[in-house]
Amino acid sequence: MGKILCATRGGEASYRTQDIIIARAKEENASLLFLYVVDVEFLKRAKRGARPDVMRQEMEHMGEFLLAMACERAAKQGVEAQALLRPGPLAQALKDAAREEGVTLVALGRPAGEGSRFQLASLKRLAEEIEKETGIETQVV
Repeated sequence: MGKILCATRGGEASYRTQDIIIARAKEENASLLFLYVVDVEFLKRAKRGARPDVMRQEMEHMGEFLLAMACERAAKQGVEAQALLRPGPLAQALKDAAREEGVTLVALGRPAGEGSRFQLASLKRLAEEIEKETGIETQVV
């Protein structure tokens, strides 16, 4: 039995990814772990004053809510999933979680379009980096 780590952010694009991975976990009888990464490093570039501690806390609350929704979606489809919230940066958080949780697959969702943080080529490079550094299969779904 494998263990799948699925990075998630919420929203329509994440629902598509979640459904694909939930179906895969069910098909393979694998355990499922949804990961939400909180990275507030962008605040260092902000021109306005911001309190990183407050922003981090708010983003963590949002992440917890989105993870609960993902786990609920899985449960409705007959798959038990666990939630994991980690501090960023994203690439390092993914690698650390994959190693520490002993996963057999890391799943990353395709970019949602022009407004996405990643372009597909960048996401594929990240997947290759994770796989190379951890030895864990990583797919963009």
